[in-house]
Amino acid sequence: MALFGNKKVEKKTKKAKTAKTARVHHARTTKLADGMANEILRAPWFSEKALIVTDKGIYTFMVPKRATKAEIAAAVKEIYKVEPRKICIVNLPGKKKAMRTKRGVGTRPARRKASVYLNAGDTIQF
Repeated sequence: MALFGNKKVEKKTKKAKTAKTARVHHARTTKLADGMANEILRAPWFSEKALIVTDKGIYTFMVPKRATKAEIAAAVKEIYKVEPRKICIVNLPGKKKAMRTKRGVGTRPARRKASVYLNAGDTIQF
């Protein structure tokens, strides 16, 4: 028994490729439990920049930290009855803000927002 032998181990690349494609296919067909759609899309994001891009079919929502793109797509499909084309997620860090007390500095909470791109002609009514 040698530590550094001459035998080469063959890697099975076919299994790795099929496992990856199966995972992506599974992510597209995510089913949500009852009532989970309203937990995933917590609220629409009403900022000036977010309201300007609604004309282009891009809607922004506040989502929890654990939400995935597939879950967000399923929630949009369930609540608003439209199929999203693309979803982008942004994690926003908490900011340090001055408190006018003895403590001096406090931290605002970190947030996460998701931009949902819809197909041409689809709209969402808030």
